[in-house]
Amino acid sequence: MDIGIDLGTASILVYVKGKGIVLQEPSVVAMDRSTGKMLAVGEEARRMIGRTPGNIVAIRPLKEGVIADYSTTEIMLKYFLNKIAHSRIFRPRMMICVPAVITTVEKRAVIEAANAAGARQTYLIEEPIAAAIGAGLDISKPFGSMVVDIGGGTTDIAVMSLGGIVCGESLRVAGDKFDDAIVRFVKKEFNLMIGERSAEEVKINVADVFPESDEDKAVSMEVRGRSLISGLPQNVTITAGQTCEALQEPVEQIVNTIYSVLEKTPPELASDISEKGIVMTGGGSLLKGMDKLICRRTGIPVIIAEEAISAVAIGAGKALENLDILGPNAVFTK
Repeated sequence: MDIGIDLGTASILVYVKGKGIVLQEPSVVAMDRSTGKMLAVGEEARRMIGRTPGNIVAIRPLKEGVIADYSTTEIMLKYFLNKIAHSRIFRPRMMICVPAVITTVEKRAVIEAANAAGARQTYLIEEPIAAAIGAGLDISKPFGSMVVDIGGGTTDIAVMSLGGIVCGESLRVAGDKFDDAIVRFVKKEFNLMIGERSAEEVKINVADVFPESDEDKAVSMEVRGRSLISGLPQNVTITAGQTCEALQEPVEQIVNTIYSVLEKTPPELASDISEKGIVMTGGGSLLKGMDKLICRRTGIPVIIAEEAISAVAIGAGKALENLDILGPNAVFTK
């Protein structure tokens, strides 16, 4: 069996040839500190974040797109592979996505973790290439395509042609930094401490980085947390206009990096991109107003991929089926 894996900071998606996306779970593992025993993985473990007693810890083994805790990553991969196929002789070929800017040591850590988890052979592919393939772009032709993949830990921006990346940048500003920005804003504005999950709910439900009218700015939701003044639970209402202010810094970093990549793009490819548009993938691309803001600032049409969240995993699976078409620099196996 051939499988493509989007080994993300926030979640793991697994694509199986002929079946499509078979698994989508948060990349979280709950462990008992005293015994070292695994208690839960995925969605069940995510529900424990911020709610565990002292002896239980919910770990996110990937940070900013790379492995931060090797042994926990191996445990998590093994668990998810067993969930897909219960056979003991299940040893698939794996194509795993990694950020465009990653060291050789970090690449080897991913390959070793995958092999230890049961892979027969492991290939790595850079996220923007996988995202482009998953979004349905034909990058094998001498024609420029630009992809902006905003994940949980990293944002990868790349211009591709002839199966490889012509120019691009990877920055460690993405969904997690959006959550952090909301937490900081609520703390400063309302003297209220909220958790990661509450910040994520605000980001998904009301956050808007390009509100076009007063009506858009007024969209709101109630968020619960602990008052830093009284120390007691408290509810406050946060509006889309306030989230726009809260998210300004990380969003500006992404937009400025897109600008920087466009400036380095050869003129012929830049012409292709202005005609075809910029394709956005990843969960962060669904942040309300992100596409309109990039379009306004660059003057280039922006298209959000149909399967934005799963595009990277789908692309990884399809890349494994078409290894001969990919450029020599697209896949890392050593």
